[in-house]
Amino acid sequence: MRLNTLTWGSGPHTAVLLHGMLGSATQYHQVGPALADRGFHTIAVDLLGHGDSPPARDATMDLFVNAVLESVPAAPALVLGHSLGAAVLSHALSQLRPARAVYVDVPLISPPTNPPVVLHERFTAAVAARTETRLRATRPRWSAEDCRIEAEAASKFDVDTAVALERSYTGHTAAPPTVPSLVIRADPSRYVSVERVGELERMGFCVRSVRGAGHCVWYGFPGEFMGALDQWLEA
Repeated sequence: MRLNTLTWGSGPHTAVLLHGMLGSATQYHQVGPALADRGFHTIAVDLLGHGDSPPARDATMDLFVNAVLESVPAAPALVLGHSLGAAVLSHALSQLRPARAVYVDVPLISPPTNPPVVLHERFTAAVAARTETRLRATRPRWSAEDCRIEAEAASKFDVDTAVALERSYTGHTAAPPTVPSLVIRADPSRYVSVERVGELERMGFCVRSVRGAGHCVWYGFPGEFMGALDQWLEA
């Protein structure tokens, strides 16, 4: 099943971007062009049930992974996944075979599961709350374009796809990385605690933090986010 994609640049190296839950490829409206300026042909994917990609009411993590594998070139120079996208990346890693992997604000440990009714209510409430007006009021560091994009992504989000995915997901805890791997987290982070930072570093992950950022770390902090990524890429 092929997914909708957005692309920037025509450089010799491929970068693949995977967004988070309720998001879309348009989340990367700053990161995609910034990577293109650094010589990457950058491809951002709308995951199943998100953006302009089809829903999948029988969704599983394997289905999400296979759809990504069918939609992007194998062995890219870089894959960056945020939240849900980071989980998809961790499952796709051995088949996608990137040279480098970046995980954004995700602990890389199995989350607790919720009953289907709770999941449906939670996702429905999240969609209702993600209006442009509310985002502007609650995310003062975000640009007007960030707020518009996130509200539009929420309006296209398929709740049933997300519920099916979460119901079927058995979890996945990261093993020591097999390719150079970076975690970029918000500081403070709701998801990646200071204790988890230590655990990830001992496993072999590099961890960078963006002070003051929220879960979508680059929103409001594009320079700091790209600076953390640049440091690691240059190293």
